[in-house]
Amino acid sequence: MFAGHAAVALAAKPLLPRRSLGVLFAATYLIDLIWPVFLLLGWERVEIEPGNTAFTPLAFVHYPWTHSLLTVAAWSLLFSLAAMKGAVKPVRDLLLLASIVASHWVLDLLSHRPDLPLAPGGSALLGLGLWDSVPATLIVEGGLFLTGILIYVRSTPSRDRTGILALWSLLILIGGIWVSGPFSPPPPSAGAIGAVGLMMWLLPVWAWWADRHRAPRGA
Repeated sequence: MFAGHAAVALAAKPLLPRRSLGVLFAATYLIDLIWPVFLLLGWERVEIEPGNTAFTPLAFVHYPWTHSLLTVAAWSLLFSLAAMKGAVKPVRDLLLLASIVASHWVLDLLSHRPDLPLAPGGSALLGLGLWDSVPATLIVEGGLFLTGILIYVRSTPSRDRTGILALWSLLILIGGIWVSGPFSPPPPSAGAIGAVGLMMWLLPVWAWWADRHRAPRGA
């Protein structure tokens, strides 16, 4: 998923009103922020295979260090511990942030074909295959995205014009990239995927900027 991960960050804001949306975006996208680095280093591998699923031509053939259930659990713990500075309710915040990171694997389980490992070196691969249907993906993931947007917008009134423009430009960008996926030509190479994937690091920064200009209720 892509927009679905953003939905989790947006919907989590009322639960963690003192946390910047940038931190929540970093949490929900963490696995995909690390993956391009590992891909470019040759530690993980993706192949371009049009028809692999209806929604994406990418075949994720080897990514145990970022996308196995065991390593996602480890990344969840590491991220939540690193983000604990200034926590008003440390245990609650730790559990919520870890859950947001781990939600990435759950949503990928829903969308991917069986290619998600349980642990590095394991032979079991899981995936429910939502991506096998473009209409089903658009309905399910689109519903999640719209729900997340509604929750965030209702819980964070804008302080100024920037709070409106920064947020909606970010949401339009995410939605546009996501919707165009199945209708775009395949990427030229795995290296290009990794290079473009590094640009995802802009998303938490953009989300942080937008969130600075909004006033979360309950903070």
